[in-house]
Amino acid sequence: MAPDDESARSRAETYAEFAALVGGLAHEIRNPLSTIRLNMELLAEDFAGEDPESPTKHRDRRARAKIELVRQECDRLQKLLGDFLDFARQESLTLEPGSLNAELEQLLDFFAPRAAESGVDIVRYLDPELPAVRIDRETFRSAVLNLLLNAVQAMEGGGQLVVRTRPSGLGVMLELIDTGPGMDAETLGKVFQAFYTTKQGGSGLGLPTSRKIVEAHGGTIDIETAPGRGTKLTIWLPAPPRLPPQLDGRPHGFVRSRS
Repeated sequence: MAPDDESARSRAETYAEFAALVGGLAHEIRNPLSTIRLNMELLAEDFAGEDPESPTKHRDRRARAKIELVRQECDRLQKLLGDFLDFARQESLTLEPGSLNAELEQLLDFFAPRAAESGVDIVRYLDPELPAVRIDRETFRSAVLNLLLNAVQAMEGGGQLVVRTRPSGLGVMLELIDTGPGMDAETLGKVFQAFYTTKQGGSGLGLPTSRKIVEAHGGTIDIETAPGRGTKLTIWLPAPPRLPPQLDGRPHGFVRSRS
C-alpha cells in the first residue's frame, strides 16, 4: 500500500472514531435534556390549574415564566444537538444515477409555500440538457433545503431567488442567486466555519454541513457576494461520462417558471 493511501486510511479511521465518540456524547446529552423538557411541561400544567385569585398568583406567574424559559432553552439545545449530529456524523452515501432537475423540481414545489410566506419569488432556470449525476437523494436534498432556507431568511423584506442549472465542464452547476443584503468580506470568510452564525438562535452548522455533503458527492461549493448586491451560491457536481443525458421530453433551451 502506498504511503499516501495508508495516511488517508489512518485519517479516515481517526475521523470515524471521533465521529462515533461525539455522536455518542450528543445522544447522552439529548436523553436527559428530553427528560428535563418533559418535566417542565408537566410542571407548567400544574401551575396552569392554579386559582388566579390565589394570594400566591404573582409568585406563580413568575414561576410559569421561568418554566417557559427553561422549556425554550431545552428546545434550543435539542436543535443544536440535532444540527451537531448532522455535522459530525460519518457520511455513508448511497450514490445513484439521477436527475438533478427532477430533484430540484420536487424540492422547490415543497419549499414554495415557505418562500411565498416570506414574500420571496422563486424563478427556475433548469436546463433540460443537463447530464445525469450520481447523488444520494436524501442527504443532497437536505443540503439544498438548508441553502434555500438561508437565502429566504436573508431576504427579510422579500425578494427574488433564482435557481439555475447548467452543464459545466465535466459536471453540472447549480446556482442559487438571491437579492438579499449580501455579506462583507469578513463575514464571507467565516460562513463555512462551524458554529459561526449571524442569525439569532442559529447553530452555525447549516452551511458547514451543506458543504460537507456536497464534498462527499465529489463536488464543490462557492459563494460570491457583496454588501447590497445579493449572494450567489454555486454548487458543482461531477457528471460521470457513462451516464446518459436526462431525457424529459421538453424542448431544447432553458425552461423558466415561477413557483
